[in-house]
Amino acid sequence: MSTTPTGHIFLVAAPSGAGKSSLVNALLAHDPSIMLSISCTTRPMRPGEENGKHYHFISVDDYKSLRDSNNLLESAEVHGNFYGTPAQPVQQALQQGRDVLLEIDWQGARQVRQHFPQAIGIFILPPSIPALEERLRKRGQDDDSVIARRLLAAGGEMAHVGEFQYAIINDDFQVALNQLQSIVQSSRLRTPAQAQRHADLFNQLGISATASAPL
Repeated sequence: MSTTPTGHIFLVAAPSGAGKSSLVNALLAHDPSIMLSISCTTRPMRPGEENGKHYHFISVDDYKSLRDSNNLLESAEVHGNFYGTPAQPVQQALQQGRDVLLEIDWQGARQVRQHFPQAIGIFILPPSIPALEERLRKRGQDDDSVIARRLLAAGGEMAHVGEFQYAIINDDFQVALNQLQSIVQSSRLRTPAQAQRHADLFNQLGISATASAPL
């Protein structure tokens, strides 16, 4: 049995307007031991954004260097800009026993699972399409044509919910947050995680590593 603690990796995805970022921010506020993975991007920084907080803003050459040297867990090109998840900070945090959360789309989640098959997928669903549209309009960030595109894209995104182990319906925010916290806590109580975290106790009790279920 390895005595080196290994953290969990959580992949949280949702269609635009489902409340993913609000839930993730509330979770991190309640549990600062979870590390939020910060993506890198080649797009220009927008007003109010901070380098290293919202994204790591890097050049196209630096991005391609990371990608071509297999130092990105996932990579995508959106509207001519590149986005990706640096591998090193995630791997380092996991090796230190910290849990890591990635806000991600379903395509990115697929790529991350190639590196971490044990990653725990959580998909945030809206209570209905009309509710999703209402939330998008209340944000006041998009015009009617953009909202229509987001709603159309949402159907395709939600079709991949079956690739995630957990689905949370964000109808009542506090209920959804409680469910998200419960998933995190239950994951930490899995037998292999407890065996790593409390290796001395398991050894004292004479518990064999082969008795542990897979992560």
